[in-house]
Amino acid sequence: MRGWNSGLALVICGKMSDHTQKSLPFMKMHGLGNDFVVVDARRDSAQVGANVARALGDRHTGVGFDQLAVIEAAEDADVALTFYNSDGSIAGACGNATRCIARYEMDRTGASEMTLRTERGLLQAEDRGAGLTAINMGHPQLDWDEVPLAHQTDTLNLPIDGDPVATGMGNPHCTFFVEDAEAVDLATFGPQIEHHALYPQRTNVQVAHIISPTHIRMRVWERGVGITRASGSSSCGTAVAAHRRGLTERAVTITLDGGDLHIDWRDDGVWMTGPTAHVFDGVLTPAFLAGL
Repeated sequence: MRGWNSGLALVICGKMSDHTQKSLPFMKMHGLGNDFVVVDARRDSAQVGANVARALGDRHTGVGFDQLAVIEAAEDADVALTFYNSDGSIAGACGNATRCIARYEMDRTGASEMTLRTERGLLQAEDRGAGLTAINMGHPQLDWDEVPLAHQTDTLNLPIDGDPVATGMGNPHCTFFVEDAEAVDLATFGPQIEHHALYPQRTNVQVAHIISPTHIRMRVWERGVGITRASGSSSCGTAVAAHRRGLTERAVTITLDGGDLHIDWRDDGVWMTGPTAHVFDGVLTPAFLAGL
């Protein structure tokens, strides 16, 4: 995988439950290495929960993904989305999955903008041309109880070795600014911080170094997943943290393992812009589905 078109997303259309034996058509997409399975529950009733997420999320015996997203109809938006991590826990927010689904829906309907309801609230999506899709991820949550943290503390300077910043983007984030993000043993460091006592809901972990006032290099450990090639909400959280620290401007490019995202913290929220791509269509077999 190289550049902007690395990463995976999987969109499944049809009826799905814990006991179904019906084969399911799907299409696979990718964006920046952050990969997803997306179940479209609008065509038929679909019972998708933690057990299904864990089975499909296994990269050896299932499909494999960072997050599972379920699309449902919404009265106040074009679609409603629910996200699960690959361990079956609720993700709360997933920026890159939201971009992938927005791109899919805009291509399907011919629209140039749309709204998506998530646990984060109503999110606005726009087609920016040249294969780029933008999402307004909403205003960052900067108070300790919004992130949330276990007790009152300064979110700009957490009492954790390394002096990280806490930010909520519909899910919790802990951002460390380091001399060299490449030098951090993220596989060891990430789970230690994910389960830190200050974060009662666990946390996503970012290590980042500043290249310039408009450019950040970042690596990500996602709660309930592990190391990921990209994370949209983590990119938003890191951009907010860097500007609050006086390290960058409000608009920055975040370079992740899977490519670049553009983050712009505006008066109406944090906008994230990046690419997605459709890879292929396929079918999940009745034999696989029977084992769920």
